[in-house]
Amino acid sequence: MKIAIVGCGNMGLAFARSFIKYDLVKRDELLLIEKSIDRCEILSDNKEGVVVNVINGDISKYDLVILAIKPQDFASMAADLKPVLAEHQVVLSIMAGIPIKKIQAYLNHPFVVRAMPNTPAMLGMGITGFTAAEGISIAKLFKVENLINATGRSVYIEDESMLDAVTALSGSGPAYFYYFVKQMVEAGKMMGFDESTALQFVKQTMLGSYHLINNAELSLDNLIKAVASKGGTTEAALSVFEDMKLDQTIKAGILAAEVRAKELSN
Repeated sequence: MKIAIVGCGNMGLAFARSFIKYDLVKRDELLLIEKSIDRCEILSDNKEGVVVNVINGDISKYDLVILAIKPQDFASMAADLKPVLAEHQVVLSIMAGIPIKKIQAYLNHPFVVRAMPNTPAMLGMGITGFTAAEGISIAKLFKVENLINATGRSVYIEDESMLDAVTALSGSGPAYFYYFVKQMVEAGKMMGFDESTALQFVKQTMLGSYHLINNAELSLDNLIKAVASKGGTTEAALSVFEDMKLDQTIKAGILAAEVRAKELSN
C-alpha cells in the first residue's frame, strides 16, 4: 500500500514512523507533505520518506491519504487536495472535531475514515477510536485498521457521534494523567523530596499500578480496597478526595471536554 500523509507534526510523524517500523510501507512509497520548509528539510535529512511541501497531482498515485493537520487548516488544505484526489483513494482523517460529512463535502470524495488517536501513538502504545463512511469495502477498512494498529490498539465505533466521547476520554486523556502525576510530584516536593526523586517514585507507582489493572483479576474498587486499609494512610488521602468531591470534578472535566468536542464537530 502506498500512503500519503498531509501534515507531519507529532501525530502525522508518529503514524509514518510506525508504518516504517512494522514494514507496512516502503520509504519510497510514503509521501510526506509538510508546509514548513524548515521541517521539510529535517524530514528529508532524516530520510523519513518522500518529502514535499505542497499538495500536487502526485498524491493521486497513493492508496491512502491521511489528514494529520490542525482542524483550523482543513478548509484551505481541502481546496488544494480536492482537485487531485483519485476516485479509488481512501482518506483517513485524524483531525479532531471535523465530521465525515463535512470532509466528504469539502473534498467531494465519498471514501472517508475518521479516527481519534492519542499521543502515546508516538511510542506505538496509543489507543484509537475510528469509524467509516458507508461504501468503503471491508477489505479496505481492514487495511486501514491494520495501519492504525501499528500505533497501538484500535476500537471500531459504529456511531460517529461517539468519537466526541473518544476525544474526551482517550484523546485528551493523557493530559489528565500527566496533571495528576504532576500534583503527586508537587506533593512529594512539599514533603521534602527533590523533584527527580519524587518523579521516580510516582512514575514507577503509575507503571506498576497499570500492570496490576491489566493482570490482577480484581475490579478497580477491589484494587483500591487492597491498598486502603481501614484507618490507614491511604484512607486518610481518599477521605480528603471525597470531601473535596474530586470524583465529581474529574468526571465534570471529562464531560466538559466532550461538550467542547461536540461544539467543534458542529
